Amino acid sequence: MKFFIDTANLEQIKEAQDLGVLDGVTTNPSLMAKEGITGHQNILDHYVKICNIVDGDVSAEVISTDFEGMVEEGEALAKLHSQIVVKIPMILDGIKAIKYFSNKGIRTNCTLIFSVGQALIAAKAGATYVSPFIGRLDDISTDGLNLISEIANVYDNYAFNTQILAASIRHTMHVIDCAKIGADVMTGPLSSIKGLINHPLTDIGLEKFLKDYKKGN
Repeated sequence: MKFFIDTANLEQIKEAQDLGVLDGVTTNPSLMAKEGITGHQNILDHYVKICNIVDGDVSAEVISTDFEGMVEEGEALAKLHSQIVVKIPMILDGIKAIKYFSNKGIRTNCTLIFSVGQALIAAKAGATYVSPFIGRLDDISTDGLNLISEIANVYDNYAFNTQILAASIRHTMHVIDCAKIGADVMTGPLSSIKGLINHPLTDIGLEKFLKDYKKGN
């Protein structure tokens, strides 16, 4: 399973990269705004800064909602850095844009996926990644993890190469559950990754080992 961090915060990205398990970064306009990154050129510059920190894919989102606009933006984003993956919304023109980019050899991440049908058509169009938002489904009393499982089943049936990127991860158990059901990638806050490290019995055991060592010295 690949670990992506869902943020535009450079310090958090550096911390995750230094941990040695980071495979990529996802961002969106809301995350950029949260870090005070506004203005078209500033956002583009920030994407490059992220790419210079991490070794893997960096999803950069288009703002346009029409085919021509998404193509123009996506091509410009792809030229910024070889690690850029163009993030496209799950809308009619978005599918057309994904097919266009697929034919051009430009990688894409189809975002705002909430159904198996959406994931299926995105894969048909040639999306590199699809991003089902499991946390947002959980928020409305719908089983987000079940959606991941159903998409995985459909993709296995037809040997699609599109990777399932479990998005809107809220906590560590989301990560573990997604790993159990075969999500290719997870993206979430740094806390959801670091939480995998913690266990009270590890802390208790380490404390005892150190105390016993000190007794003999």
